[in-house]
Order: sequence, then C-alpha cells, then structure tokens
Amino acid sequence: MNVRVFPDKYALAKAAAIEAATTIRRAVRERGRARIIAATGASQFEFLDELTKVPDMDWKDVEMFHLDEYIGLTGDHPASFQKYLRQRLIDKVGIVQYHFLDGSGDPQPAIAEVTAEIRKAPIDVAFVGVGENGHLAFNDPPANFATEEAFMVVDLDDACRRQQLGEGWFESLDEVPRRAISMTIPEILKAEEILCIVPDARKAQAVEKCFDGEISPLAPASILRTHPNVLVYLDQDSAALLKRAVAV
Repeated sequence: MNVRVFPDKYALAKAAAIEAATTIRRAVRERGRARIIAATGASQFEFLDELTKVPDMDWKDVEMFHLDEYIGLTGDHPASFQKYLRQRLIDKVGIVQYHFLDGSGDPQPAIAEVTAEIRKAPIDVAFVGVGENGHLAFNDPPANFATEEAFMVVDLDDACRRQQLGEGWFESLDEVPRRAISMTIPEILKAEEILCIVPDARKAQAVEKCFDGEISPLAPASILRTHPNVLVYLDQDSAALLKRAVAV
C-alpha cells in the first residue's frame, strides 16, 4: 500500500485527480472504455471537483458505479448519493453510462440489477474514502470480509449516522436512515486499482487504526492493505497520528 501525505486537501485532490485521470485514459485507450466506482461524502468534494476539471477526458466512454445508498430516500433527497453524483460528477462531465442503487423501495431488485451489471467486466479503478468509524463504503465495524455478494443491505451504526449528521446532510439524527445498500468489501477489492482519498483531522483516528493497526473487521478499511494496487491520499491533518506515511 502506497500512502502519500500532502500539505492540504487541495493538493491531495489535485494529485488524486491526476492519478484517476491517468488510469481512466489508459483503460479507454486499451479497452475502449473505463469502468469506475465513485465514492461520495464531504471528503470527496475537492477530489471530484478537480477530476471534473481535467481536460480532454473521454467521459462518454466511462461507465460508473457507486458504493452505497440510503434505504428510504428518493433520488432527489438532498442527502441522496444519487443526487450527489449527478451534481458533482455525472452532469458536470456528461457521463451517460451509470448504475444507481435505488433505495427508495424494495432494495433487493436494485441489488440484483446492479450486481449483474458490475460483474460483466472488471472495474478499472475505485475511488473510496474512510469513515470516522473506519468504515469502507457503508460497511461499518465489524465488517463482513468474507461475503460472496456484491451488494448487501446493512445496518448503520450510531457513529456512522452521527457522521452523516455532522457533515450537514440531515437536520437531526432521527432523520438519518438506519439502513443502506452497500457495495461489499470483497467486491471493492476486485477493482484493479483503488484510490483511497481521506482528508481532514476528523479522520485521523480512523486513519491510524486502519493503516497502523491490525487488519481487522473492527477497522474495515484496514483490509485495503491486502490489495496489490492501493494509493492512499492523506493531508497533514488526516495523517497526524500515522507513523508509516511518506510526505509528498
């Protein structure tokens, strides 16, 4: 695992966007299209902003999946990850091939549909973050490292729900859904390359636990250390407690 530390989240975002664009271009050049997984949340704002500014990208040849979605929210809800991705990625660059997780009704048909699509071909690159509780996607601790499913319904723990409230997506904790559809950890690990983008001081304890501690379901993102091609992008704040990082 390659850990890189940048002076601030803006430098981090620029570097991660350059790497992401390079991988996408290579996939389009070699196979005619790029298949990507996009993360959401406040920690991804700057990265997605920089990625959408990269010139000469063949976004029409990009097929996008996303990591997770709340159960019980419609796609136009302010906290919906579908809305987030439309506003911050899809509509800005003109992606036409994308697969949303619809949590507004029975989640099982949505899971079956997107599972069939994601398993048609390898994923070239996954963009992920790390939650304040160490979660990867919505796989809260203790995470399931062994499932054979691509997506599953998960219960959100209180720490995860408080993070969503703290980021400003909801007005009260009672409004934060208690369940979600999440891409599973084994499915994330199938991506050929993973860019883990984790800025901000509020993530420092999770970064330390996941990348300096034991690989454990109690620190779900720690499993990234088993993947052969992971780049972790931190800023000085998120890396403050980490001993293994290499500054850039």
